[in-house]
Amino acid sequence: MKATSATVSVEALGRLDLFKGLAPPALAEVRASGRLRTIAKGKTIFAQGDQATACHALIKGRVRIAQSDEDGGQLIMRFIGPGQMFGTMALFTDRRYPAEAHAVTDSIEISWPESALRGLIKRHPDIALNIIAIIGTRIREVQERLRELATQRVERRIAHTILRLAEQAGLASGGTMTIDFPLTRRDLAEMCGTTLHNASRILTAWERRKLVATSKRRLMLRDREGIRRIAYDLV
Repeated sequence: MKATSATVSVEALGRLDLFKGLAPPALAEVRASGRLRTIAKGKTIFAQGDQATACHALIKGRVRIAQSDEDGGQLIMRFIGPGQMFGTMALFTDRRYPAEAHAVTDSIEISWPESALRGLIKRHPDIALNIIAIIGTRIREVQERLRELATQRVERRIAHTILRLAEQAGLASGGTMTIDFPLTRRDLAEMCGTTLHNASRILTAWERRKLVATSKRRLMLRDREGIRRIAYDLV
């Protein structure tokens, strides 16, 4: 990872959930205290268990957040897209990153050391309220995924995951939509808590029905309504 000549506008910072509601002078202060850097595809930004030293925001690219267990099993928690925060909650819990952050494409991020973030919070208390909202949203997402794992069959879990990924990628409804970052069948299996065999079997069946298509580590959503009907058990 290295410093970059790229820049980020105060308007772009104002669209981040962490800094919503801040006035332009405050956003200029946020920008001045951040560190902008490029991250090459394949690089690990932080590892699970590392000491949390900063909060991060993605400006460009895509980052995978994954958690591993003692036996080497992995669960992909989410994919981070441009404008989204990651690694923030660890600063306010046990100061250890609970998961790994890995760049799946060439990316640009901006980060704030803990000392800088705490200084910003003291001067601009709205940031603290935004952190509470972010944590609440993430907890709700985890609860939803746990409910799916406990109550839904694999087909519905995979369908829900594909819809979430399409939403994160900013894909509008209608036509064939390609999720714009590398995504393998193993990735989907890990996100849904199932085996690679099950995920491959289901996706192959959906390809025959022209619901999805896969090519070169890309997933194309061909029939969003069809996938939605499976997700909500309307078939």
